[in-house]
Amino acid sequence: MSRQLAFVTVLVALLVSACARKRETLPPPPPPPTAPVLPAEPSAPVPGVGTTAVPGSMADFLARAGSDRIFFGLDRYDLDADARATLDRQAEWLRQYPAVRATIEGHADERGTREYNLALGERRANAARNYLAAQGIAASRLSVISYGKERPAVEGSNEDAWAQNRRAVTVLVSGMAN
Repeated sequence: MSRQLAFVTVLVALLVSACARKRETLPPPPPPPTAPVLPAEPSAPVPGVGTTAVPGSMADFLARAGSDRIFFGLDRYDLDADARATLDRQAEWLRQYPAVRATIEGHADERGTREYNLALGERRANAARNYLAAQGIAASRLSVISYGKERPAVEGSNEDAWAQNRRAVTVLVSGMAN
C-alpha cells in the first residue's frame, strides 16, 4: 500500500510540476481593447455654417444639407415641402462635388408585410432620386435600395417611432474626402 501511495504522490507531484511549467510558457493575456488613435484630418471651415467639416466629407454634406434623410406619411411616398427643401440642399451639395455618388435607402415602419414594405421603401427611394435628378444631379450618380422595415432607425411600436422609420436616407458612397 505504501508503494502505491508513494507512486500516487510522485504522479501528483509530476502533474503539478507540469501544470506549473505550462502556466509559465503561456503568453500573457492580450491588452484590453482600445480604439486606435488616428491622426486628425485637416479641416477647413465651411463658409456660413460655423463648422470645421472637411469639404466633400459626409460631415460637410450633413452640415450643409441639414440632414441625410427625409420623412414620409403613412403609406405615402410623395415629397412634402420639408422633404423637397432638404433634397434641394442635398442637390446643391452634390452639384458642388460631381465625383460623389450616392445611394438612397428607402425605409418603412414595421406595419405591413415584408413585401409591401420593401416595395414602399423602393418607391420612397425612387421619389428622392427622381427629385434629385430633376434638380440636375445625373441619375447615373444615384442608386436606390429598399430595406423596407428591416432596418428601423428607432425601435418601438408607436407613432413617434413609426414616423422616424418612414424615411429615405442619402448615403454618400464614393468620391468623399474621408
